[in-house]
Amino acid sequence: MTEKNVWKVNGFLAILVLLALVGSAVYLFLKLHFITGAFVIFAFVILASGIVIVQPNQARAVTFFGRYMGSIRENGIWLTIPFSVNKKVSLRVRNFNSAKLKVNDVEGNPIEIAAVIVFKVVDSAKALFDVDSYEQFVEIQSETALRHVATKYPYDNFESEGYSLRGNTEEIAAELGKELQARLEVAGVQVMEARLTHLAYATEIASAMLQRQQASAIIAARQKIVEGAVGMAQMAIEKLLQEGTVELDDERKVTMINNLMVAIVSEKSAQPVINAGSLY
Repeated sequence: MTEKNVWKVNGFLAILVLLALVGSAVYLFLKLHFITGAFVIFAFVILASGIVIVQPNQARAVTFFGRYMGSIRENGIWLTIPFSVNKKVSLRVRNFNSAKLKVNDVEGNPIEIAAVIVFKVVDSAKALFDVDSYEQFVEIQSETALRHVATKYPYDNFESEGYSLRGNTEEIAAELGKELQARLEVAGVQVMEARLTHLAYATEIASAMLQRQQASAIIAARQKIVEGAVGMAQMAIEKLLQEGTVELDDERKVTMINNLMVAIVSEKSAQPVINAGSLY
């Protein structure tokens, strides 16, 4: 089913014709031409049955004895096929907020996820006749696509590289929108935007995962500190040797590196020990 334009005529012109038919019928009845007047009234009823009013951002799908004849998208008053039935469908942009879904990510961790879908109808024929209820169809397919995307990625990457639900929200939203568009094409719906509105670990593992995140952050910070400390110790020894300020043997180099590493890596500030000499 594909949307097409239906035959229509300007409604104001049709109203003028209807008024003329009413005047003619009254004149004929006054002249006692009842049969001719009845035919005029019958013509009036036929034309009046085809009057359709279309609101802004609305479409009317016209069916004639069960057959789809076309749609009217232009707002205003129109005269279309008499004795036809028209169904309205909104073309406005709408939002759908999914419920918080509990799913397992690719690593099997239970998470809670929700999204907002911005969509609009672009094909009134598909929306009305190819699916039972396009609004309910959008809701079900949105939640299905959200579940499918959530199961393809981990909540967060602690050790491996790649996309994650928390670290790549833009990429995940783009993939969700692309998959939704493929699913909703049959209903004549265009997905304008898809965004995650809620993402969290399920309550039963939230505490454990928080500790894991904290441990990963501490390890990453320690690695940076150790790398910086090693570079600073090397730079200090090379600077002393280049300027010839002091002469250091291997044992003193090791002692100096040890002291520098302890001073830099330690969580607490180092306490200097001043050697004032020996009593003997």
